[in-house]
Amino acid sequence: MKNKLGTLLKKIVFAFGLIYGINLILGKVGICIPINYITLSMTTLLGVPGLLSIFAIFFIIK
Repeated sequence: MKNKLGTLLKKIVFAFGLIYGINLILGKVGICIPINYITLSMTTLLGVPGLLSIFAIFFIIK
């Protein structure tokens, strides 16, 4: 149980860092994906493909 909780916490921290880093890079272009529980959970569960799908949805809506 403790091992699974640690793995989940590592994934959440990685997802937060990934979204934050992408926002730092693409913020200069005017693209900003908010860090909230939906984007964080989607990136945590799906990883980089989840983040790419968030950006695809962003461009479809805009």
